[in-house]
Amino acid sequence: MAMRARRPCRHPGCPELTTDGWCDKHRPEPRRSVRKVSGAWHSWYSKPIWVKRLRPDQLAREPFCRVCAAQGLRTRATVVDHVQPFRGDWSLFVSPANHQSLCKFHHDQKTAREQAAERRKAGGF
Repeated sequence: MAMRARRPCRHPGCPELTTDGWCDKHRPEPRRSVRKVSGAWHSWYSKPIWVKRLRPDQLAREPFCRVCAAQGLRTRATVVDHVQPFRGDWSLFVSPANHQSLCKFHHDQKTAREQAAERRKAGGF
């Protein structure tokens, strides 16, 4: 099997030859995913109880976006939102009283507001 050609390190001015782009001295630290750090509960959305029961039941009960409906519009809901963020609390995650149907636009707006408030509270911004 042929080996890859060796090339200079990507770090400016480093003459070290390498096959993967970076020499050992200049290899960047692997990036940590924000999603993995923020909580392991994101995998709950792929569980059968969410996919086969809770999400479809909510969209059947409330097929139109709750925010659009308050404005007199009928927009098909595509996202089941948690009214109160559950942050790893299983009982809040599965509670139908904590679910609302939203269109993607309003769900993304609500999520952005919640995340901005969290960052301000944590002193990030």
